[in-house]
Amino acid sequence: MHPVARFIVALGIVLAAGTARAACSKCEPIRNVDNARVVATAGKSLSADQVRESIVRAGAALGWHITDAGPGMLSGTLVLRTHTAVIDIPYSTTSFSLVYKSSVNLDAADGQIHRNYNKWIQYLAKGVDTQTLLF
Repeated sequence: MHPVARFIVALGIVLAAGTARAACSKCEPIRNVDNARVVATAGKSLSADQVRESIVRAGAALGWHITDAGPGMLSGTLVLRTHTAVIDIPYSTTSFSLVYKSSVNLDAADGQIHRNYNKWIQYLAKGVDTQTLLF
């Protein structure tokens, strides 16, 4: 291969690698909430319906569209401008999880995602905790 052609190929590889890194400069590992304990008022247990209602109310307050996806399972969708996040939300009387399912325009790849997604998930988890204390 001609030295100039070799240089152009090498430059292309370097630029492509730099662009890939730059495109995800705000990415971090996807953080799920796994089996978060349901927090209720001292000495009180919640029913599965109360946990479900807490999740739905917390989601609605934060702009999430929460729908039933079977017994003990909800699905959550958040649409902000051109970004969409979809999560699975298994729950029981004692715990709930927020599990990444898919997204649009959040640079998700190889277990990484835009850092705002993780913030949205943490806000939702805190919202659920707040809602369960209202029962």
